[in-house]
Amino acid sequence: MHSVKLKKGKEKAVRQMHPWVFSGAIEQIKGKPENGDIVMVNDSNNAFLAYGFFNDKSRVAVRLLEWNLETEIDENWWRKKIRTAVKHREDLNTDDTNTYRLIFSEADFLPGLIVDRYADFLSVQILTSGIERIKGIILDELQQLLSPKGIFDRSDASARAHEGMEASSGGILLGAEPPEFVSVKENGILYQVNIAEGQKSGFYCDQRDNRKWVAAYAKGKKVLDCFSYSGGFSLNALGNKAAEVISVDSSALALETLKRNIESNNFTGIPHQLIQSDVNKQLRAFREGNAKFDIIILDPPKYAPSRSALTKASRAYKDLNRMAMLLLNEGGLLATYSCSGAVDISTFKQILAWAALDAGKEVQFIQQFSQAADHPVRSSFPEGEYLKGLLCRVM
Repeated sequence: MHSVKLKKGKEKAVRQMHPWVFSGAIEQIKGKPENGDIVMVNDSNNAFLAYGFFNDKSRVAVRLLEWNLETEIDENWWRKKIRTAVKHREDLNTDDTNTYRLIFSEADFLPGLIVDRYADFLSVQILTSGIERIKGIILDELQQLLSPKGIFDRSDASARAHEGMEASSGGILLGAEPPEFVSVKENGILYQVNIAEGQKSGFYCDQRDNRKWVAAYAKGKKVLDCFSYSGGFSLNALGNKAAEVISVDSSALALETLKRNIESNNFTGIPHQLIQSDVNKQLRAFREGNAKFDIIILDPPKYAPSRSALTKASRAYKDLNRMAMLLLNEGGLLATYSCSGAVDISTFKQILAWAALDAGKEVQFIQQFSQAADHPVRSSFPEGEYLKGLLCRVM
């Protein structure tokens, strides 16, 4: 087996079962491993540390899989990991919910594999060369375990490019092509999900619990849902009898899907407005029009894809939240989120404190949010906790 030897002092993270070995930590590569090959990772004294799959095109040169020298990473190993991940989500499949994440990459010891369930269909993202190698095993095991009507490929082209991989052709991998809209349930609310063309894998399951918790405050309130996408927060607010809901998103497809979702749930009796616009531009327009809201939800895209973008992202988060604070009635609630892994919760709180200061407001943090249970965080891989949010009372 090919092996890599780490530089002296670079073995600590591996011993602590962190799943990444960066290229700069490697002193020597023995053999000529191809991208996706399993390699043995040794310390500077050539003592065994772990097994992982190799990629010389990626900044993460080895993604670790197994820390037991005697364990063979064969087909049975992969199948067992897939079965375990799926089994851990069995309790999420209920009469009220049939959409959730089945496999979450490093969190499930399957780096670069993401699988989401949408009722009878699965959406798969294959983002690393090692996972690409075993695609056939993955599809076969998922078919045996779940018997889906179809498995669709939504592999992210930019993520694959970072791994030196060709863009995926997308499309159906196994079974039947999904219809344009697949009907799913989350917390009893119906959603029409466009698996083929929706953002990421088609839907954001990570906000499932947060949507429900924020909606608990919405009864009789005027709610503004920014970056609404297909309406997770909007629909939950409507379901809890908000007085009025306004949803803002730049995507016409997202808003058309939201309109379908409103009709599917018979929420047409509550005043609801769909606005296709850049959110920052629309917030300024609301400010100029003296609009006021009781609850504002901010769920923006990833502003800081890496630590190098943190300074710029912090300014963007601050400006966005400052504008929202200015639109809230006295004592109104701001539910604000960041899905940037580089922004930890302490940094996010500081950003909101700066935003409040600039807005001339005082803020109370009254609830803290994270990703749902189908997006677990390994203790050895805190980077997996990418989603954080805060419910703020603004005075």
